[in-house]
Amino acid sequence: MEESTYLGTERVGKLLGKFAIPCIFSLIISCLYNIVDQIFVGNGVGYLGNAATGVIFPITVIGWGISLFFGDGAAAALSMALGKGDTGSIHKTVGNAILGSFVGGVVIIAISYAWGDGLLRLIGATDANLALAHDYGFIIYAMMPLALVQNTLASIIRADGSPQYAMGAMLVGAVLNIIGDPVAIFVLDMGIKGAAWATILGQFVSFLICAAYLARSKSFRISLASFQPNGFLLRQVMALGTSSFLTQLSIVVITVVNNILLVQYGAQSAYGADIPLAAFVVIMKLFQIVLNIAIGIAAGAQPIVGYNYGAKKYDRVRALLGLILKWTAIVCVVCTVLFEAFPLFFIQMFGADGELYTQFAVLCLRIYLSLILFTCLQKVCAIFLQSIGHAKSAAPLSVLRDLLLIVLSIVIPLFAGVTGIFLAAPVADVIAILITAAVMVKLWRELSVPNGQPESAGTVLRKSKPGVIVTIARQHGSEGKRVGQLVAEKLGVPCYYKELTALAAQESGLAKEFISGLNSDENAVMRELYLSTSAVQQAITAQDRAINMIADQGSCVIVGRAADYVLRGRENLVRVFIHAPRDYRVKKVMEMYGDTEQEGRKSIARSDAARGAYYKSVSGQEWGGPDGYELSVDSSVGPERTAEVILEYLKS
Repeated sequence: MEESTYLGTERVGKLLGKFAIPCIFSLIISCLYNIVDQIFVGNGVGYLGNAATGVIFPITVIGWGISLFFGDGAAAALSMALGKGDTGSIHKTVGNAILGSFVGGVVIIAISYAWGDGLLRLIGATDANLALAHDYGFIIYAMMPLALVQNTLASIIRADGSPQYAMGAMLVGAVLNIIGDPVAIFVLDMGIKGAAWATILGQFVSFLICAAYLARSKSFRISLASFQPNGFLLRQVMALGTSSFLTQLSIVVITVVNNILLVQYGAQSAYGADIPLAAFVVIMKLFQIVLNIAIGIAAGAQPIVGYNYGAKKYDRVRALLGLILKWTAIVCVVCTVLFEAFPLFFIQMFGADGELYTQFAVLCLRIYLSLILFTCLQKVCAIFLQSIGHAKSAAPLSVLRDLLLIVLSIVIPLFAGVTGIFLAAPVADVIAILITAAVMVKLWRELSVPNGQPESAGTVLRKSKPGVIVTIARQHGSEGKRVGQLVAEKLGVPCYYKELTALAAQESGLAKEFISGLNSDENAVMRELYLSTSAVQQAITAQDRAINMIADQGSCVIVGRAADYVLRGRENLVRVFIHAPRDYRVKKVMEMYGDTEQEGRKSIARSDAARGAYYKSVSGQEWGGPDGYELSVDSSVGPERTAEVILEYLKS
């Protein structure tokens, strides 16, 4: 509660600096390994070496994506557990995330070694760079399991309240890599193999430092039992990490498609297959640095934005959005000026191997990075939308530019040759920013309404007598709410439904409407991504606290909100599921909401799917499954008779 107050009252500029700067540094450090390799390989081996590392890059990004899949998912689960004050089993979640990441690394090793050079050719290797790609990749593969575990642990360590430790572990590895590269490449004359050995040395040391943290973690203790595979925990982690994984997957697709196209069209040009590929690798490293700074600004602001939006402090949300866009624009404008004014300097940082290569690389750098301002603003806006739970808009926008880039990279070279692959970037940037701007203008107008205050729960929380706690889950149109009210009246105890959201709002500072909409059917297209966003997870945690506070007051009836799962293990808990034939429910929906029969059927399908998705995101279990309830009742006999059936069961 203290942190929530701080997020809602501290000056937004100060908050943004505090949260964003560590995030930026972490992202920059995380990409240093590959960039440092690129610089020393380019100067020590030549542009063919850069092309070779570019061939291996998609494989390393897949590994990175798997590590975030489990790491960010476990970090979200840990944050939720901390918010609920329920960390007793979190060590199993951490153990399963580590196990999943390690197994993912083993799978990458198995596929990469077994497929061998055939895989390298598939993702862009040429006759000229194949041997170098083989030498580099076959060393990098060996460290994949531990490198993935290290990155997974870094996410978990940050969520455990030790971001400086995680950053320090990554920084030590990066420094070792920076020192090791020139020693191995130039002093020991190991060539591209030296760069690979320096990389995995840094990764191994970072892994050891992160692993050592497990002995001093704040909110959990790891033991051998923590690593026992648990399907439910893994599914929960993977659901929460889906967004991070998809982001990395899009990078893989873009890189592989571009590698193939560059080799194909490059071979038809005066530059050959390897010069365009090597130039693309170098340009992408510069692009990655700028993009990571922008993403760091937006991602660092996520918890601040999510809280203030949920609390209806729209003036602060607008101020935060303005600051995020302002600092992103400043960084991008400065970088664009430098890239356009001094392209040769940046190309030569990574080695200048011949006039033909330099000429092509300078031209394409100016083209590809000319509108990086639009790229970063578009990505930042997508992250901002995710921060406020607008996954319906955020998810498509987050991949919009990437999808456009893939399509345009295929189409434009048909008319412009190999340079058309680089021209695709600014064209995609213009289209993506125009669509994003339309979405953001609409949002800005919504944020212009007068500030609201989180609704007070007032007398919502009512003392009750000792006795049974009844939770009611229900299909849409089954009249479950009415049944719950009748049961509560007969028992002489409170019934909670809408009151839940008011209490959660009072306890968390979030807006009642925001919490109320958690399991609405409006986000059906990207429901899982929506439920994994930080703002939504904060709201779920607040709601779970409210449910437990209600149960602490004594006997009551609670309708919906996965209360049966939240209160599992409590004495005197009776879990009821209310269902009815579809035709009966359609008729009731038509009566209650004035829907046509077709509208009623669609409404039932959407609502039940949303409730099921919400329940699964909270519990990892199937909503309405027979094993989850003591009593399942068909309410088509009418709400009064259904209530009597429940009361008869309670008496027994």
